[in-house]
Amino acid sequence: MKTILSSETMDIPDGVDIKVKAKMIEVEGPRGKLIRNFKHLNLDFHLIKDEESGKRKLRIEAWFGSRKTSAAIRTTLSHVENLITGVTKGYRYKMRFVYAHFPINASITNGNKSIEIRNFLGEKKVRKVDMLEGVSIVRSEKVKDEIVLDGNDIELVSRSAALINQKCHVKNKDIRKFLDGVERANKHIKKKSSVGSTVTSRNWCPVESGRRVR
Repeated sequence: MKTILSSETMDIPDGVDIKVKAKMIEVEGPRGKLIRNFKHLNLDFHLIKDEESGKRKLRIEAWFGSRKTSAAIRTTLSHVENLITGVTKGYRYKMRFVYAHFPINASITNGNKSIEIRNFLGEKKVRKVDMLEGVSIVRSEKVKDEIVLDGNDIELVSRSAALINQKCHVKNKDIRKFLDGVERANKHIKKKSSVGSTVTSRNWCPVESGRRVR
């Protein structure tokens, strides 16, 4: 069964500018600009203005859509909300070095755009990982063996963290015993406090699965 018209609307916060052109969504805010392509979806995008409150809104519609098409409306709104959060607050991923014997050494290179990992399981091989566009990486000043990834696009930040994790997978060994690696510890949405300093709000709790974190 198809629904004649399905639609959902979201508010556009102050300080954020959204442009729609040929199913390309461009979101611009204090931290920069992000663009996402939704041409693969059979949806209509409209920028409207509330007559009572005067606030700007984004409305997404689907005509004669199936259940899958109607579900894509909510998914698309979630993607746009992530874009808005990225250009207003930003995203931060924290990762920890996990090792039982050989300490993992890491150095940040290329202007906080790359990381070189050494001594993983005592190997001499240097594992280099380049961050994706718009993502920066630094060593934590307060926590030992911790690295911090910052960026506006949640997908690029999370994929950069995944690339680091995949570079340090244990191969041809019993992973129940060889627990070394670089694991995600926390995921944050960055915020700006009233006095202008940066604070973080944790919205995800780590589960270490019994791994030893030094």
